[in-house]
Order: sequence, then structure tokens, then C-alpha cells
Amino acid sequence: MHWFASRIYFPIRAGAIVLCLLFCDFAQAENWPSWRGPRQDGTSLEIGLPVKWNKTENVLWRTPLPGPAASTPVVWGNRIFLTSVEGEALILLCIATDGKILWKRSAGTGNKKARTDEGNFAAPSPVTDGHHVWAFFGSGDLTCFDFDGNQIWKTNLAERYGKFNLYFVMASTPLLLKDRLYVQLIHSDASIVLALQKANGREVWKQERRSDARDECKHSYASPVLYGDDKRKYLLIHGADYITAHRLEDGSEIWRCGGLNPPESYNPSLRLVATPVALPGLIVVPSAKNGPVLGLKPDGSGDITRAKDQYQWRLSQGTPDVPSPLVQNGLVYLCRENGDLNVVDARSGESIYLEHTFRGRHRASPVYADGKIYLTARDGVVTVVKAGRKFEILSQNNIGETISASPAISSGIIYIRSYEALYAISSPGQ
Repeated sequence: MHWFASRIYFPIRAGAIVLCLLFCDFAQAENWPSWRGPRQDGTSLEIGLPVKWNKTENVLWRTPLPGPAASTPVVWGNRIFLTSVEGEALILLCIATDGKILWKRSAGTGNKKARTDEGNFAAPSPVTDGHHVWAFFGSGDLTCFDFDGNQIWKTNLAERYGKFNLYFVMASTPLLLKDRLYVQLIHSDASIVLALQKANGREVWKQERRSDARDECKHSYASPVLYGDDKRKYLLIHGADYITAHRLEDGSEIWRCGGLNPPESYNPSLRLVATPVALPGLIVVPSAKNGPVLGLKPDGSGDITRAKDQYQWRLSQGTPDVPSPLVQNGLVYLCRENGDLNVVDARSGESIYLEHTFRGRHRASPVYADGKIYLTARDGVVTVVKAGRKFEILSQNNIGETISASPAISSGIIYIRSYEALYAISSPGQ
């Protein structure tokens, strides 16, 4: 079913400048400062990227890692940061863009695995502002280091706000915006949103987030997102059957939308993992387990679940389960867990195509760069699809190692983090 509306800001990419001012440094090659990149939407402006590679071809370098993790590396200038486990230790690594490990620091102990190798306490990705890097772990440990590896501060959010109670492990990545870190802690024993001072980890505000979710649906593995246009900026929180919008100043709720787990067919194990994507005029909201996808307008107030005029469109099914949506040049790319690529029109939600890519389990979120969509499967296969309304697979590239992390792109290089190593993929001459 589609719900249509009269207006949305297009072209989609026109609003990228608003978010880029918050996350980019135009004086340098484009950095990748958070798990979804400089615009928090999985897109890169880099060109000349490789289309084909394997374990050795077009590999600039491969650096072995001390343990497995699903966190995405972040890149600033000539430094790469990523979290990992090393036995029971939780660590933050700094790697130079030539592949050399510059430093390794402990951030906590007591790792926990989920479903053998489905995840661990190094699931959240780090975030950086070019001067410091912040790392959050499923243990609740949250720490800040400078680029030389000096620890600035450390705290534990599970000790401060209550032990995390989830079926899997806490995987939410903090959102860094100006002088604050925004964190969502949504699990069986708590549903709160936090703003912390990035300089010292002290609480700026704490907002309780109400929900009537039950059972495993109380759990969220999604990450906070910023919505921003020339009229408004606010925080988006996804979990426990709802997406909610919160004021940056104090965390108070602006609007909420349900319908992600309809009461008439309620699924008690429908936990939200995929993170929404927001761009001026449109918020794309995934659910889970082949549930609905919402295309929401940003100017709502109160409970908009049944307010049809607040929907740009609504798909009754076809959501990604874990990979987050990607929007580029008026198209919404939805990568299903089984590798099906569902592409819809960003204005109307009308189907453009639904095609098979690689029949493997997809946990990483899709990334766009240089006219291509990169889709990453857990068994190490990255399918490169030509962006646009016509489906075309350009290549399928296999490194033969487990991957759950999303790719990162900076300075003409694709960084792929497997459970075994960090790869720098580059075209000849880069």
C-alpha cells in the first residue's frame, strides 16, 4: 500500500550540504568519521574507486586484527580507528593509512558473544571529530582518547543507568554532534535517550522514552540519527516498536510513529536493528522480519501513526532486517538479509525493481560512491551494483572472510573490516 503526499524536497542530494557542514572538513579529502560516513547516510563523494578485488588483487594492504567484531572503522586524515576484542579485553585501535598499527588501548574487559559469532561487545562503531575519538562497547564502557592514544576520560553507562538486558548485545553507536554525544539505551529494563558532554562524559540531559512494546520488541540495536534541514534539526530514536523525534536542547519528544509492529499481527520477537536514514524532506524508517517501511515527512507533531498526511509513502512489507536503508539521487535502496535488493522511488515509494544479488546473509549496511552501490555479505562477498533505475551487477568480490561491518571510504580507498583483518582496497595508481 502507498500513501502519497504533495510535497518533498528534491533532488534528495540537495540537502547534503546541511549535514556535511556538521560532519565534514572540506579542507581535506573526505573523511569517514562515523559508521555511516560524513553525512550519516552511507554515501561518499569519492571517485575512482575499485570495482573488482579479491584477497590479493587491488589490495593495498591487509592488517591482521586481534579479534572479531562487527564495528565499522572510522577514518580521519591519515588515521583509522576501530574497536575490537582481544580475548576478554575490549580495545580501541589506531591504524595509519599505510596499514601500520600506531597504538592499541584497553577500554574494558569482560567480552560477551551473541549466537557464537553473531556479535560481541565490540559491535558499536567509534566516532571522531578529528581531534578525539570516542568508543562505546556492549559492556557499557564509553571512553575518549586523543589521536596520540592518551585517554581523556572513561565511564560506564551500564553502571550509571542500569545493566543492559538484551537478547543479543548492545550495538548502538553514539551520535556525535558539536559538543555532545547522543546515546540511546533501549532494552528490557530501560528505554532512555541521553545527551552527554563529549569533553568529559557528563550528563547534559536524560529523557525517558515511553513504549508499549513487549517481550523482545523492547530491545533496540539501532543508532541515533540527526534530522536536519533549513527549518529544523532534531534527534531520531528507533526502537521498541516506534520511531521518535526529540529536541536536541532537552530531549523532549516532538513526535512519534508506530505501525512498525502492527497490533493485529504483533510479533513478540520483532526487535529493531536497522537504523533509519534521514535527509531533508524525507525520513526512511525500516522495521524487521519483512515488515513495513515508512517514508515519513519531517514536520510532524504528537503521535503521527495514523496521520496519513505525515507519510510520503508506506510499504506494507519488504524492509531490511539489519542493513540500514540508503537513499541516493531520488532512489531508496533496501538490502534484504538474503541479498535481495529492493529499490523504490523516494517520492512515491513505487517499486523500481526487486532483484537478487548474492545469496548470502547480509548484515552490513549498503554504501554508495562513484555511481555504485556496495552490498556486503557475511561470508566475505561484496556485490557492486550500478546505481540507478536499471539493475546491473558490476562485480562480486570475495575475500573469503566473515564480514559484518559496513565498508568505510576515504581518499579513494575502500576499507573493509573482516573478523580477521582490516583491508585497504584501492585501484592501481591510487
